[in-house]
Amino acid sequence: MSTLQPLLHNLVTTFAAPTQVLAGATGDVTSSSSGPCAEGVWHGDIRVLSDARLRIGGRPPEHIATEIGTQHTTFTSLLREVRAEQSMLGDPQVRLDRSRTVTPGVVIEQLTVASLLSQPADVVIELMTSSDLASIDAVKGGEPMNPRKLNGSIASDGLNWSTDEINATLSAEGGYVRVDETDRVATLCWERTIPARGEVTVSWKLQVTDPGGPLIAAASPGLDAAGIAEDLASRAAASGAGDRRLRPWLEQSLSDLNGLRMASSATPERTFFAAGVPWYLTLFGRDSIWAARLLLGADLGHAIDTVQTLAHFQGAELNVAKAESPGKIMHELRRDGVSLGAMALPPLYFGTIDATPLWISLLHDCWQTGMTVDEVRSLLPHLGAALQWLRSVGDPDGDGFLEYVDESGRGLANQGWKDSVDSIRFADGTIAAGPIALCEVQGYAYEAAVKGAALLDAFDLEGADEWREWASNLAIRFRAAFWCGNGEARYPALALDGSKQRVDAVTSNIGHLLGTGILSPDEEKVVAMRLAAPDMDSGLGLRTMSSASGAYSPLSYHCGSVWPHDTAIVIAAMVKAGLAAHAGGLIEGLLTASEIFDRRLPELWSGEGKGVPYPAACRPQAWSAASAVAVTIALLAGPGPLRG
Repeated sequence: MSTLQPLLHNLVTTFAAPTQVLAGATGDVTSSSSGPCAEGVWHGDIRVLSDARLRIGGRPPEHIATEIGTQHTTFTSLLREVRAEQSMLGDPQVRLDRSRTVTPGVVIEQLTVASLLSQPADVVIELMTSSDLASIDAVKGGEPMNPRKLNGSIASDGLNWSTDEINATLSAEGGYVRVDETDRVATLCWERTIPARGEVTVSWKLQVTDPGGPLIAAASPGLDAAGIAEDLASRAAASGAGDRRLRPWLEQSLSDLNGLRMASSATPERTFFAAGVPWYLTLFGRDSIWAARLLLGADLGHAIDTVQTLAHFQGAELNVAKAESPGKIMHELRRDGVSLGAMALPPLYFGTIDATPLWISLLHDCWQTGMTVDEVRSLLPHLGAALQWLRSVGDPDGDGFLEYVDESGRGLANQGWKDSVDSIRFADGTIAAGPIALCEVQGYAYEAAVKGAALLDAFDLEGADEWREWASNLAIRFRAAFWCGNGEARYPALALDGSKQRVDAVTSNIGHLLGTGILSPDEEKVVAMRLAAPDMDSGLGLRTMSSASGAYSPLSYHCGSVWPHDTAIVIAAMVKAGLAAHAGGLIEGLLTASEIFDRRLPELWSGEGKGVPYPAACRPQAWSAASAVAVTIALLAGPGPLRG
């Protein structure tokens, strides 16, 4: 069995959560090709169509161009075999425009064949389809898949199939359906005559219903992508910090965020940003919080809905298999859980150390930005439970630091944002053993305690002074336990390991400490200068790990690659700490990357300083898209004009 994860960097994605289409460059979906493949029409973590291959006159069209949008993509091809007369002209005379539109639960394709021939031409248009009904984790794990038998009804112009979870209907308007002898491949067919110097259009439609799924389409209106982009770019220009790359990057990013909007069936009126396409099209505590937080300067509504949605799922009991505990904010929500190798996560999983303090800070920031008093008051019991978690289950050994360890043996080994199994390394490359106390999580906890205290004060609740004292003591403990080196060469360790030893690799994690309050102004300056050094600033964003570290690898997931959300968080933190001068190189790097990656920043890319993609990266990713807004707001705050 293959264990290779499918590559994504060359796929064309069209999506409107919870529905997504991943296709090859021609527009065809061909998951039956050799090797692991993520192509398909997906809905709610199930691959509803695993193949959708277009043939005209028995031949595949010759692809020449693609116009990519969030919910609409057009693939243009030539049909050089279609001819009604002999011609000495070498110019193409018949073309196909394959226009794909995705809305939640619906995929529609219009196939327009246009001819410049002086005589009519007959064509047979065929779309060969199959379905393997594979789960997202099985495909991500590289498991081989085969088409299933079609177990539904077949009509003259369409067919229907279903499982216990979903129902799918595929129809060919004005065409007919032919099913092969195995009942596994259904071909939609149209026989047409193209008029001389004219065109014909046919269409097909896939509709999916998912009555039992935990995630549904967003009901509320989306972001005004063009309006917000225009406003932010204009404000940047008026402030003297404008850049020609800002507006197109903003508009694409905001459009992609609209495509990632969804809701849970338990809280259908609350909209959040799903983490990313294709693997993470669901609610993630940390990811959804950061996406909302990075976007907060341009949009409050999704941040409020995110806080409320996560409060609904807040932990209520001790459950080792789910990593649940009272007051804890969840990690991810799935239909059937996730199984990859030895890992087996339940459908609702709480294995995250940072979502709880981040949730507290987002609640506070929503309150400061305009969340109503009644909305805040309704969440105060959740605030109290989350604060209590910080100094109870979040600190299992009582040493005053938040730390994690996977007690189930089937969950995530690492539970910060760098959650790959090899991400927590010493400078010599050795992997640290847990329990792990991450540096940035202590900063998140400090900020959460201070902001939680402000909320307690504002609503006349007890405990505010106690939490401020707790934060002050945390800063003292952090200063004694985490710092490595001497003088200006000092820097905070990535983490403390299970023996309370400093995990001394230089990483981007230390940038998340800026602006939280846990560092003194002098310490913040030392950290900012360290991150601006060439071993950390790749020229295309912040490396996750110093290039001088023993474990550095530019195409690793967390040990040297560049994550745009990570870079944007550090940029915003530098500005908040009054160190905007150190953010200019990182801002320029993301602006340059926005052009290299056609304004749709992927989840991550290589740390080598070139536009080399991480081939299995999600694209788009919500917090990557939200980085465009965070960078623009940082420019408005102070780094000044950049070249470009």
